[in-house]
Amino acid sequence: MLVVVTGGSGFIGSHVVDKLRDRGIRVRIFDMTKPSIRDDVEFFQGSLLDINAIQMAFAGADAVYHLAAIADVNEVFASPLRSEEINVRGTINVLEASRWAKVKRVIYGSTIWVYSETVDSEVNEDTPLGNPTHLYTATKLVGEYYCKAYSELYGLETTILRYGIPYGPRSRPAGVIPIFVKRALEKQPITIQGDGLQFRKFIYVEDLAEGNVLALKSQAANKTYNLEGNQKVSIKELAEIVKDIIGDVDIQYTEGRPGDFEGKEISNLRAAKDLGWEPKVGVQEGIRRYIEWNKISEDAKKDLWASVDKSILE
Repeated sequence: MLVVVTGGSGFIGSHVVDKLRDRGIRVRIFDMTKPSIRDDVEFFQGSLLDINAIQMAFAGADAVYHLAAIADVNEVFASPLRSEEINVRGTINVLEASRWAKVKRVIYGSTIWVYSETVDSEVNEDTPLGNPTHLYTATKLVGEYYCKAYSELYGLETTILRYGIPYGPRSRPAGVIPIFVKRALEKQPITIQGDGLQFRKFIYVEDLAEGNVLALKSQAANKTYNLEGNQKVSIKELAEIVKDIIGDVDIQYTEGRPGDFEGKEISNLRAAKDLGWEPKVGVQEGIRRYIEWNKISEDAKKDLWASVDKSILE
């Protein structure tokens, strides 16, 4: 079995690759950046805007995970046109290339942000969605609609996974937990946008990756699943957890950001029932693991610099 992972060099994608390889599945990564974690996978370098490159990468594939995207909401806010190109045009390119390559299943990485404008505070995959107020949400919703259209029009199986807020080793530096941890380790104040009472159910990245792999099951075809954590934690509580693990650090509050997701009670029962999936790593343990990984990673960077001939740095 051959599976292609777009964005397989990235945070979530690299962990999905790990889980797929653990099950003996042959993996091919399509990304702009060469993977640095392992060398037992094929790598095709290319852009989501290059349909020819995507078609070559998808040749012979049984399934495709489409995880490549501009996922930082602040970056989407700052660069809406480029974000639309990558997140929207890139997605239809992936679907079209999958159709021509006769890929059986496309698994699309979406987001729980799609629930931002729902009327109900408790939601599941069947809850009617409101009109998005953030461009990031709008781009991911368009991708969902494209997936459903390709399933209906061309018989291409698609599975939509709405991710909770991921964290863990290899996190993007712009994520809230990496930012909090970095500031705490540097003995700088942790800053919180708004009052910090907005809650999240953070999902440890290895649990999230496991859910992605289980979505290959036949019963997941043409369905949508929430891959959300179980433990509700406010941003304020999150800062306190980081403070408790690392040590004394100030916590300060600033103005909230536009279009922030205030949090909903999101059910992940469908994934439990259909796929046998449930998150296993709690937030406190997950943050501890991330801090441990972060320290090892930073020490490795220092060791590399220490091995450089000092004479060329003078």
